[in-house]
Amino acid sequence: MTVCAIEKTSATPFTIAADGSYAARLAGDGEARYPERWTLTGPEPYAVPLPLAQPEEADSEVLPLTDGRVLIHRRVAERRAFALLYPTGGGEAGAGPRTGELQLGAIPAVDGVRVTLLPPSPDGHGAFALAVGAASTTVWQVAGVPFGPERVARIPGRCSGGVWLDHTGRLLALDRELDGPDGPVTKAVAVDLRRAGEVSPLLQIAEASNDRLLLADPDSGLLLIRSDAPGELRLGWGVLGSARPVRFPECLRAVGATAMPFAVQPGQVLMPESCGVALRVDEAGDGYGGSVAGLALWRPADRHVFRLGAPAGWLGGTGRWTQEGRLHLPYATPEVPCGLLGMTLPVSPPPPIRLDPIPLPPTPTRPVPLQQAPLG
Repeated sequence: MTVCAIEKTSATPFTIAADGSYAARLAGDGEARYPERWTLTGPEPYAVPLPLAQPEEADSEVLPLTDGRVLIHRRVAERRAFALLYPTGGGEAGAGPRTGELQLGAIPAVDGVRVTLLPPSPDGHGAFALAVGAASTTVWQVAGVPFGPERVARIPGRCSGGVWLDHTGRLLALDRELDGPDGPVTKAVAVDLRRAGEVSPLLQIAEASNDRLLLADPDSGLLLIRSDAPGELRLGWGVLGSARPVRFPECLRAVGATAMPFAVQPGQVLMPESCGVALRVDEAGDGYGGSVAGLALWRPADRHVFRLGAPAGWLGGTGRWTQEGRLHLPYATPEVPCGLLGMTLPVSPPPPIRLDPIPLPPTPTRPVPLQQAPLG
């Protein structure tokens, strides 16, 4: 396994499509921002800039679809606008940007409501946004619908996160915060987007604990969890639909409770213990986009975590694991502006074997001469 030299990485979000075919990020610096699409299939990755007539704001979000188009979310006056960008083959040098744009519509930007894109939908062509208000949260489908953004769910409470639980884009897990008698409590819930946003409990480790879902693998059912149910904030894992309790391994405790899992090895059907898991360790200590200090690799079946330095130029602290057990990390350096670093999870060292000393045979008794033998 080869790892580049340690270097602080960019906090710019880098998003990979559901099938791993494309990725997108907001490239550039300062006031010269533009969307950039990466093609990850083929022998070598390559990047295509998607600039328009004017630069993008630094708070714009981009998300790749599996057909090669890139969704962009912008703040436009009193609205949140969405559009699809794609490269075009026409145009001449100096004639302007060769980027096509398809407007998808907008949703109102109500004061106090925070709007963010959810992770890429597993179906590859839909895209969703989360609008979080003071008392309720709305899920909008912003791509893959015929007549502009469509509200698909309204959930009481303030929601965050966003993890897909299936391969169809129907079941979405959100971390919902509700006010309780002793203060706000956060519990992960499952939202059925095809049943008008029907909400059902997902994590209920303890009555007053804060239980958040960080990542899920639909093939194996593996769930990566952050909870304070053990008495302090800890990383744990469980299995979707299993009656077994959530486990909080000691080896993950050493990584830190704010480490963020970002990739799980797919294809391990009904074998959650065998899935490789990659975690981003943030220097800021919040697990949400701080300066990346390192990388951790782990498998639930093992009692060992491999700690590595952050690869040079690692983009967004993200990556994708293949079914074959190969982890791909995107990076950009002055020498390699578009690259993928591949690595595999090392074999965990065997547990120490306790070797008890071999007992020596008893010392043979020296015969005592008859005249020296004790009487009686």
